[in-house]
Amino acid sequence: MGRLFGTDGVRGVANADLTAELALGLSVAAAHVLGDAGAFEGHRPVAVVGRDPRASGEFLEAAVIAGLASSGVDVLRVGVLPTPAVAYLTGALGADLGVMLSASHNPMPDNGIKFLARGGHKLADEIEDAIEEQYRSHAADGSWQRPTGAAVGRVRSYDEGFDQYIAHLVAVLPNRLDGLRVVIDGAHGAAARISPEAFARAGAEVVHTLGAEPDGLNINDGVGSTHIEKLRTAVLDHRADLGLAHDGDADRCLAVDAGGNEVDGDQILAILAIGMREAGTLRKNTVVGTVMSNLGFKLAMERESIDLVQTAVGDRYVLESMKENGYSLGGEQSGHVILLDHATTGDGTLTGLMLAARVAATKQPLADLASVMTRLPQVLINVKGVDRSRVRSSEELAAAVAAAEAELGSTGRVLLRPSGTEPLVRVMVEAAEAGQAQAVAERLADAVRTHLG
Repeated sequence: MGRLFGTDGVRGVANADLTAELALGLSVAAAHVLGDAGAFEGHRPVAVVGRDPRASGEFLEAAVIAGLASSGVDVLRVGVLPTPAVAYLTGALGADLGVMLSASHNPMPDNGIKFLARGGHKLADEIEDAIEEQYRSHAADGSWQRPTGAAVGRVRSYDEGFDQYIAHLVAVLPNRLDGLRVVIDGAHGAAARISPEAFARAGAEVVHTLGAEPDGLNINDGVGSTHIEKLRTAVLDHRADLGLAHDGDADRCLAVDAGGNEVDGDQILAILAIGMREAGTLRKNTVVGTVMSNLGFKLAMERESIDLVQTAVGDRYVLESMKENGYSLGGEQSGHVILLDHATTGDGTLTGLMLAARVAATKQPLADLASVMTRLPQVLINVKGVDRSRVRSSEELAAAVAAAEAELGSTGRVLLRPSGTEPLVRVMVEAAEAGQAQAVAERLADAVRTHLG
């Protein structure tokens, strides 16, 4: 059995890879690891537990709550809320840990468990390793010490979290959104109710919503940040100023301008970086991106005299760099944007609100703001059904990458990496011309299939 924790918690097909037994066992293990580390010393521990609307989240939530309560942890069940809302409430309520059940942008059959430390921050790798070791050591024989009587955890619903989180979002905005016409795609996920309500309270007119009727089975199904075609059409049909698309757990946000053109995470970061620099809130005059950031983003930041730090792919690595170095803005091309002054993780609703606030404050169309950077043609191919563990050890694949890099020269680049959250290998090629980027990417994808298949 491989490592359970990936770059974003534990994920897999619900009731196959991610079972109720695993969810319960990991929750008991987390309680013991954090308790042994002294996190609960001197008080009854409290956990905030939330989920996205997936049908499997219902039984997995029950398993997590059972595991925590059986370990003496009191549980506040906040129900269906975005991941950043659970993170915020974990900090705001002074809870000892938070748990979010979601597989983000993954298809409905998948689900995941993400543990959050006190304050709503992601757990350190060594804590995740300790939880996994504790689980493997004790889950099979049930040899954990368990409290009895009044020492068992108590469980109650915390319905106030919905309004508490929205109030926080609206309070941190630099200006209201009065006069803006907005379309919102909630991906039939955790943002389906939250995001339209937050925009309305901030003064925007939400002229249309998509992906706003979750039934447990339709999350990310043809909607959301991975399927923005319907959002483009809706923005044009309703003559909106902009459209915003979230993913299943609402830690991402992509946008569409009034002309139906996509505004990706790199462009959003560029717009926010310039606005924050003007407001004096861009700490150390630096924005954090990843190695997947478009070269056009890097060039735009150079023109604006804003420093860019690039990390490995994954919002956890962006966040680590931000926390270690005191930066206030970072994110990924996929729409994970972290505004560390107001959130401990990527927050799609907050990102959308801040982007809209910039449009409202400048009175410039989103397209004009996004034109600060020119996206170089970039092709991403996800290659499934291959052994992603051999990406870095295959000499044949390394030779294919070297040949591609030699062909592109200084006008482009290649990035080939195993996904940290899905069983596939990602091939990314950037070039001055779209046709060349496509051809090189397809050639490398074929090489991955040949040598890793």
